[in-house]
Amino acid sequence: MSTEPKGAAHGASDRAAGEDGQANPATPATPRKRGRARIDLRRLGRAALLGSTARGRLPAAIGHVAEAHRAYYPDADLEPLRRAYVLAESSHRGQMRKSGEPYITHPLAVTLILAELGAETKTLTASLLHDTVEDTEVTLDQVRTEFGAEVCYLVDGVTKLEKVDYGSAAEPETFRKMLVATGNDVRVMSIKLADRLHNMRTLGVMRPEKQARIAKVTRDVLIPLAERLGVQALKTELEDLVFAILHPEEYATTQSLIRDNAARHDPLADIADEMRAVLREAGIEAEVLIRPRHFVSVHRVRIKRGELRGTDFGRVLVLVNEDADCYGVLGELHTCFTPVISEFKDFIAVPKFNLYQSLHTAVARPDGSVAEVLIRTQQMHKVAEAGVVALGNPYAPGADEPGDGERADPTRPGWLSRLLDWQQATPDPDAFWSSLREDLAQDREITVYRNDGGTLGLPAGASCVDAAYAQYGEDAHTCIGARVNGRLATLSTVLRDGDTVQLLLAPQETGSGPSPDWLDHTRTPAARIAIRRWFATHPATAPEATGPAERQPGFPESSAAAAPRPPQLTAAATRPGQPSAVVDLPGATVRLARCCTPVPPDAVTGFAVRGGVVTVHRVTCPAVQRMAAAGREPVGVRWEDPDDTAECRVTLFAESFGRPHLLADLTEAIALEGAEIVSATVEPPTEGRVRHTYTLQLPDSALLPSLMRAMRKVPGVYDVGRAQHSATATQ
Repeated sequence: MSTEPKGAAHGASDRAAGEDGQANPATPATPRKRGRARIDLRRLGRAALLGSTARGRLPAAIGHVAEAHRAYYPDADLEPLRRAYVLAESSHRGQMRKSGEPYITHPLAVTLILAELGAETKTLTASLLHDTVEDTEVTLDQVRTEFGAEVCYLVDGVTKLEKVDYGSAAEPETFRKMLVATGNDVRVMSIKLADRLHNMRTLGVMRPEKQARIAKVTRDVLIPLAERLGVQALKTELEDLVFAILHPEEYATTQSLIRDNAARHDPLADIADEMRAVLREAGIEAEVLIRPRHFVSVHRVRIKRGELRGTDFGRVLVLVNEDADCYGVLGELHTCFTPVISEFKDFIAVPKFNLYQSLHTAVARPDGSVAEVLIRTQQMHKVAEAGVVALGNPYAPGADEPGDGERADPTRPGWLSRLLDWQQATPDPDAFWSSLREDLAQDREITVYRNDGGTLGLPAGASCVDAAYAQYGEDAHTCIGARVNGRLATLSTVLRDGDTVQLLLAPQETGSGPSPDWLDHTRTPAARIAIRRWFATHPATAPEATGPAERQPGFPESSAAAAPRPPQLTAAATRPGQPSAVVDLPGATVRLARCCTPVPPDAVTGFAVRGGVVTVHRVTCPAVQRMAAAGREPVGVRWEDPDDTAECRVTLFAESFGRPHLLADLTEAIALEGAEIVSATVEPPTEGRVRHTYTLQLPDSALLPSLMRAMRKVPGVYDVGRAQHSATATQ
């Protein structure tokens, strides 16, 4: 429903803008760029007062709508639009806007906005009827009977966004309902955005304080939603309307700059002519246009650069027919002009999260002027302007008719799915409102790949914690670590676009839960809400109940972390015989190095030390590299019997994530393999990771590989290897 009455004036930004926007036609010196004139609401009001026309004839009042619709759908059946208009006009007859115009002019204007964006017939039909169920005697059953379940579903979705006062709690609750309705069909949001645009155009008769309140809500919620749905034509005009209301002085300054620039020769026209000649000579069929920036865009450029140049008031748009032609145009322009490499962005190969695709570049002329250039196909341009509206009906012909349950919309963006997930878990309107605004403030989305081949859409700056909750929901409470691009990473690691992430979960029976410091590394409301809800149901582990001495940050409380100091477990053992090694130094005593504990059939080398002793190291031991770098000559060493599998002593390390009973499980696995623990050390945990070092006596060196495999199978252990302690050169 229209929550803002129609004013006498059309508002400060009386124009339709595209992806870059267009200069405000309300400025006398700035010509309109759209081919179709703005709908004359007073003329439509007079037409509406005359009532409906004879059956079968298209009413004059929807002539503009029909013309715009046929431009996108030449074979469209206009009969549903005619019947929808007749029902809406008769239902709203007698209702007037505060400006004195018939109320029917509002749904007509909203429908024209959508028709100019290329909305399909059912969306336009629902738009004409979007206020009838709420404000008239028309029922949903009547709409379903006359127009079908699809139109009824859309009308019902818009109707649920009922009229409320713009109070601190009412507005959040309204947009919560909007998200729920939009989640099942993005066309509901398309109608709502067009409805808000027309209401923003007509705020002139409202009190200034109410104008400001509505403009702030539009700025904080609806403009970001329009951006995420890719409906740039609505987004840019809404930005200018909000700019005029909230920043009138800056708006007036920008308006004056645009007016003055329009009176001068446009250097972009010369650049566009040169580009047309270059592309014509190259045999590339292309349309080269000048895209004036909208008011907010000009204002941002002025803030960024200070003094504006003539080329700062617009961009050059190059439209081609095929994707490959986009790169052909890019090559020609970069060959014939001087490219500004830092300005190049390829949104064709990597589209934005709102479906936007284009090549962005900038070129410089010999006189120093720089022009920004957008290169895209005609279809990309359509989507850049209208976003999800340009996709038409997202439901394939023959799909099941909608029922009362939820529907899966194939056009639903990933960010919208996330909002729908967490809004159900946030009953408090103020908490929902703050989370909503924070999520919408994320101006960029990244895609990361799961190890199973799936993808996750996350806001830029998201961490592994966010990825865990995005993939597993509340099961992510047991997350104990992650691998990013195959390498172990802490849960606080910030993910980048294109990363591959493997999330490691502890078994549910371990009772693991989130760590308080996870809240410091989250960017998504879904993760924060889930973590806070867990602490609310587990007050003993809540952040305020957990001190530094009681719980190490970043990992669940475990037997290894519960002690005030890291445990030092030492067991005495009788040193048995060891594998025999033969060295190429007569009379020398052989000693196996404790730093790497070599056993057959390890490749080994030796170094002579004081007292006629040769220490034997594995060739991969760091001590070997240090002594070789110090100029120490190695001594040849070989095993007396390479196949000797006599008992031996070996030192192993195990890297793991902290969890309860981990130490017990590891020692049990070692014992089951028949190894005896000579000594064990558990280092203080760091960011949820724990390092164990074991010196073990094996009855048979051939058991070493199976022992290491058994240790790796212990839940929470992610790496087991032969220890290589630092050793001095004199060893």
